[in-house]
Amino acid sequence: MSSRLRTGASRGWAVHRSVTLLRVFLLASAVILVSGGLMLGSVLTTALRGQALEDARQSMAQYVDGVLRPELVRQDEVHISPHLPTQIRKQLRRQPDIVSVKVWRPDGLLVWTNRAPSRIGRRFTLEGELGETIGDNRAHASIGPLNEEENAAEADALSSRRAFEVYAPVESDDGTHAIGVYEIYASPKHVEGFIASRKRVIWLAILAVFFTLYGALALLVRSASSTLRRQQRSLQERSRELMDSYRRLEESSLEAIESLNATVDAKDPYTAGHSARVQRIAVAVAEELGVPSPRLDAVRFGGLFHDIGKIAVPDSVLTKQGALDEDEFAIVKRHPADGAEIVSHFSRLSEAVPLIRHHHERWDGAGYPDRLAGDEIPLEACVVGLADAWDAMTTDRPYRGALSMEQAAAEVHRCRGTQFSPAVVDAFFAAFRRRPALFEPDDEFPIAVSA
Repeated sequence: MSSRLRTGASRGWAVHRSVTLLRVFLLASAVILVSGGLMLGSVLTTALRGQALEDARQSMAQYVDGVLRPELVRQDEVHISPHLPTQIRKQLRRQPDIVSVKVWRPDGLLVWTNRAPSRIGRRFTLEGELGETIGDNRAHASIGPLNEEENAAEADALSSRRAFEVYAPVESDDGTHAIGVYEIYASPKHVEGFIASRKRVIWLAILAVFFTLYGALALLVRSASSTLRRQQRSLQERSRELMDSYRRLEESSLEAIESLNATVDAKDPYTAGHSARVQRIAVAVAEELGVPSPRLDAVRFGGLFHDIGKIAVPDSVLTKQGALDEDEFAIVKRHPADGAEIVSHFSRLSEAVPLIRHHHERWDGAGYPDRLAGDEIPLEACVVGLADAWDAMTTDRPYRGALSMEQAAAEVHRCRGTQFSPAVVDAFFAAFRRRPALFEPDDEFPIAVSA
């Protein structure tokens, strides 16, 4: 009997230990879920606010430009027009959120406004976001308290003394530079209401997921307290759930880095869609080379995220008109190593890290960041590098216009064995002959290129 008692006590202690460990794990899981939920909610709400402001900014700027541009812009210059037709003001009033519109020339001259028109023709110093819009030809939008000293007329029209402020460039006919600025003040009520409602949805969804997962964990712990066998079965079930949670977390991480990569593309209008095109071309060339299926995933991710390191490159450098100086080029040359560092933290993308780091290496050893040469460069990195170069040559960039397909093909031929791997160049043209439409920068009829 004593032996049985000891055995029973031992089993009881084992069950108690297992239940205690599960309770500790349940508490730790709650902390992790809460922390992860807060982080995810913060990221999503920040992204939501930015997107909502950008959408509202685009909508208002496009509407104001459509109404005022025909009246104010002549011969690629903004002209003073203190007395516009009454229908112009009526058209602006059709957008009930818009309170005031000012139109500026780059020299600080106010050429038109729908409020306090006595200000028209006066010259002011262009500072802050207004000056930045002129300087970098890029729109700005924000919601905040109004400077009543500078904008008394607008403040009188806003009961809350808060405004949705939009600064949008009046672009030249060719779209290369700003010939003026629209300064738009609008009521923030609808934008803030939209943001608030979507925030509630996001946080409610996160809370629902948290309580669902936490409830499932609590039920598992409770069931584990009955017997050691049930505890063991519960632990097995728990492991499966943890694997599902890890898979979901991995998928969420991949979505997050895809969003980050989209941000890089969006920073430079000249490279919109660049990553997707590089991925498409790289996969086609890799298939032509016979790259095995597991490695094709590395090519897909390497092609899509090859430029993600450019998130650290200042916009002034990334979108500079004309050639970069030595210091600026040194900054740009860091992006392969920076991108590899970013992606290395995601286990799902580990195979793509060498492709991202070495896609700017050259076959002759004159590339960067590690000056690898020949077969030292991973084959798939050579593939991504050629796809990147092809898309860069066949699309417009700030420093030059797009090459024709024939010109780009001639350049690839010329650089075979110096910049590009000979085997990859041969596979590139074989894939081009097989599926030429994949190599087009747009939907134009594909041009045949001989190898």
